[in-house]
Amino acid sequence: MIVIEETGPAATVQDLGRPGWFDSGVGPAGAADRGALRLANRLVGNPENAAGIEVLLGGLVLRAEKPTLAAVTGAPAPATVDGTPVGHTSVLYLDTGQILRLGFAPAGLRSYLGVRGGIDIAPVLGSRSYDTLSGIGPPPLRAGTRLPTGPPPRNWPNIDQAPQPAPPDLLEIRALLGPRDDWFTDPGALFSGYWTVGQDTDRVGARLDRAAGPPLRRAVTAELRTEGVALGSVQVPPGGQPVIFLADHPITGGYPVIAVVLDADIDLLAQARPGQRIRFRRAGPA
Repeated sequence: MIVIEETGPAATVQDLGRPGWFDSGVGPAGAADRGALRLANRLVGNPENAAGIEVLLGGLVLRAEKPTLAAVTGAPAPATVDGTPVGHTSVLYLDTGQILRLGFAPAGLRSYLGVRGGIDIAPVLGSRSYDTLSGIGPPPLRAGTRLPTGPPPRNWPNIDQAPQPAPPDLLEIRALLGPRDDWFTDPGALFSGYWTVGQDTDRVGARLDRAAGPPLRRAVTAELRTEGVALGSVQVPPGGQPVIFLADHPITGGYPVIAVVLDADIDLLAQARPGQRIRFRRAGPA
C-alpha cells in the first residue's frame, strides 16, 4: 500500500489502456507516454501493462506503508527518498514509512511511477486507466488517497538503472499525409518550418501554434461529416492550428485530418510541454 501525500498539478493511475471499446463510444486512454510506463514496469519487474502513476510536471509525494520497490521514468523529475536524492530511471527501495518526493521536471511533461506489483485497483472495462475525456476509470489522485499494490511478480529486475537521453529542443515528428489532405490548398505546408505546443495542450491532444512557415488553408469549405479518428491524427480546425490527438482523444471528429503521426513517435509528443518546438517530417513516399 502507498499513500499519496501531495499530487502536484495532476496525477492519475494509468496502464496501457482499454482497447476494443470503440463500438461503445469509449476510447483506449492509457499512459500518454507508453514507453516510459513500460520502462518503469520493467525496472521493478512487472509485466509491461501493470498500472502505475502518471505525474504531470512533477510534485508527487507518497509514503510507503510497506517495503516497496519503485522506479520513476519519463520526464526527469528530481526525486528524493526521505530527503536523499535518488537516481532517475533507477530501482528505488522504499522501507515502511519512507517518503518519495518528486520535484518539478526541468524538461519533458509527464513522469511515471512504477511500483512492484502494480497499482492494484479495480479495473473498469478491463483497464485501470483514467480517461480525462469521458471520466471513466479511477478518479485523479488527491492527498490522502491510499493505493494498494499487487502481489510481487516472480521475476526480480536484473538492472539497477536505465539511462535515458534528455528531450531534444526541437522534436522531429514523422507523419503520413491523409486521409483528408486533399481538403487543403497546400498540405505540404504542414512539413514546412516548425510549430510550437500551445498552452492548452492536455491528454486529449497537443495543440499547436504556427511558429515559422506558411499557414494551413482549407481548399474545401464544406462541413465534414463526423468520422472516426485515430491516435496521432492531426486534425485541423477552421483557424488552421492543428491538434495532434493523444491518449484521451475522442473516437470521432468533425474537422479534416491532414495527417497521422507514426505510432512510434506518439511518446515523444506526450513529453512535449507548452512552448516545445516541433517539426513534422513526411513519412512514406514523397
